[in-house]
Amino acid sequence: MQRKRYSPGRVPGTLLGLGAGLAVVAGALTGCSAADTAEDVTVDAKAGAAAAPVAPPGRYRTLFEPCGAVPQATLRDLLPGTAALTDVERAAVLRGTAAVTYDTDRRVGCAWTADSGNGTHRLVLDVERVVSYDPTVSDAARAQEVYTRKQLAAGIAVPETPAPTPTAPTTAATASGATKASATGAAATPTGTPSPPTASGGATPPGPGAPSAGTPSAPATTGLEPRLLGGLGDIAFVGDTLGTTGGSGTQRVVSVVFRTSNVIVTVEYRQRTTGAAAAPDSKELQDRAQNLARLLADRLEE
Repeated sequence: MQRKRYSPGRVPGTLLGLGAGLAVVAGALTGCSAADTAEDVTVDAKAGAAAAPVAPPGRYRTLFEPCGAVPQATLRDLLPGTAALTDVERAAVLRGTAAVTYDTDRRVGCAWTADSGNGTHRLVLDVERVVSYDPTVSDAARAQEVYTRKQLAAGIAVPETPAPTPTAPTTAATASGATKASATGAAATPTGTPSPPTASGGATPPGPGAPSAGTPSAPATTGLEPRLLGGLGDIAFVGDTLGTTGGSGTQRVVSVVFRTSNVIVTVEYRQRTTGAAAAPDSKELQDRAQNLARLLADRLEE
């Protein structure tokens, strides 16, 4: 058989086809890899753009059962009229009446009432867990807004943050101007200027800082007026109002409100007297309401 003639420098057609095929495959793989990388970069960029800072959730997710949160001994002190009741009647009063709410993880309450010979005592407990539906506002910040509205309704102003006091510049120009003004004033003031005449009888007119006659002085505070309280939750206040109730009766209502994270607790303690009985004592009611509020604040820490 006659052999094919070999010519140096010529590449067989089969090898040329194989090389072209490999080049096409390599190009396709490179194109896919580049496209995948571009898509990954695009997805990551979108994910980064969509991400936004989320405010932290509140500390509390549930609430305690309110009617059982107050010890029986405390209730008997707050409701002295229970001492004259039978055991069955006393047990029913101290059991309390739960408030009707639609979600006991968001809001709960309880009330107790007891009559006595010269009036009535009533205790109302309200506990609210605040939730913010704005992802950029924390539950605690939203609870502070609710608390602030309650504080303003009680007639207690919200303290304003004082603005920083600007510092006077101490430049050479200022010092020079002050020196010139001082020198000018000294030259314009004659020496030996007589002092202003005094009133007859040697009386000296009052200085600018002395109070003038007829100016009313500020009303004296008793320390029992509505005010902010310290050492109770994150922030707290006490309100106190006195009014009349039908005929000659009087009623005092004391409210202690405090916030701990995203929970707001309100303790309302009121006493109503009838006939010629003296008005309820403000200090006694405030002390009792504050003691109960501190007990409930400790309960939240458990």
